[in-house]
Amino acid sequence: MKLRVAISSLTLASLLLVPAGLQAQSNDAQLQAQAKSALHKSAFKDVQVSAQNGTVVLSGTVKYYAQKVQAEKRVKTADGSATVENNIEVAGPNVPDEQLAEKLGREIANSRVGYGTTAFNAISVGVHNGVVVLEGSAYGPVDAETAYNLAANTAGVKKVINHIQIDPTSPLDDRIRRAEFRAIYGFPQLNRYALNPLKPIRIVVQNGHVTLEGVVDSKSDKQVAGIRANTVPGVFSVKNNLRVAGQER
Repeated sequence: MKLRVAISSLTLASLLLVPAGLQAQSNDAQLQAQAKSALHKSAFKDVQVSAQNGTVVLSGTVKYYAQKVQAEKRVKTADGSATVENNIEVAGPNVPDEQLAEKLGREIANSRVGYGTTAFNAISVGVHNGVVVLEGSAYGPVDAETAYNLAANTAGVKKVINHIQIDPTSPLDDRIRRAEFRAIYGFPQLNRYALNPLKPIRIVVQNGHVTLEGVVDSKSDKQVAGIRANTVPGVFSVKNNLRVAGQER
């Protein structure tokens, strides 16, 4: 009798497990279908999708790093409960790091020309094996986002690590920015730096503290810029990080 009961219990357990397994397979199939539908664009034509145990696995290649990031976002939007394993590789050319850094630095510097924020963005670009690291500070979220999007949509960039700090906004800081701009760029010895967006004197203002970044032509220009920055009333401190051309480390 005991043996018969044990066998009956085992049989019942097996019957209960089968539907659960079938349900998991059904859920994975649904996840896979939703993910494929979300990636039904030409940009993702070389992306493969699979699903296992509730996890969507993305593989294959895309042209730009931004597309890799976007693919994952699309899948998560299609099913907010889905876990995504993003194994997509960024294809495209292998661009030398130095060349890529120079290109991105130039494009980021030019990207906000005409918006009045160029002199207040101090964003640096580092590249190692195609991995771009953005550092420094930006005047506002739009400036930081523009820099990131430029890097993420550039051929040869395999990944973007964004460490850009957005400067705090306040009436005091905005007043100091305007005053510093006039004090520095309005001085005859320094006004030529306003002509080239690639080589301006960068004015970073954070809670009343001013930092000067960038590269100038001479030691005299660096000293004068620091002196001019210190003439603005209401500034708590001035840090002169300007480098002299030819003496950069």
